[in-house]
Amino acid sequence: MTETITGLRAKSLNQLAGYVLGAVYLAVGAVGFAVTGGLGLAESPGQHLLFFELNPLHNVVHLGVGALLGGAAIAGARASRTVNALVGGVYLAVGLAGLFLTGSALNILAVNHPDNGLHLGTAALLLALGLSRR
Repeated sequence: MTETITGLRAKSLNQLAGYVLGAVYLAVGAVGFAVTGGLGLAESPGQHLLFFELNPLHNVVHLGVGALLGGAAIAGARASRTVNALVGGVYLAVGLAGLFLTGSALNILAVNHPDNGLHLGTAALLLALGLSRR
């Protein structure tokens, strides 16, 4: 499979997901800083972007995840598959932990229940792709 996204070639579904999700997470991280101006780095509760909650630390994580997914997609199918599985596993842990941290003083990423759902959905997609041969 070869798909072209603005001149970038995806030879696998893992790369395609890396390009798309990488761009989405980079965009959300950048827009998040416009929304969370004036908040402390790990302040909770955070500010809302649509129905998701963010703080500056959460934005930094989004930028890092986006860069990691996109960079791995550029590096190739094997790197993308590995990074997708790794990020998927981390997002699974974050999504599950968030179920217990929402509303507590330990909630340094200012996650709320819609965030937890999105993190678990992202985990399922990335783990399914990362652990596949595609």
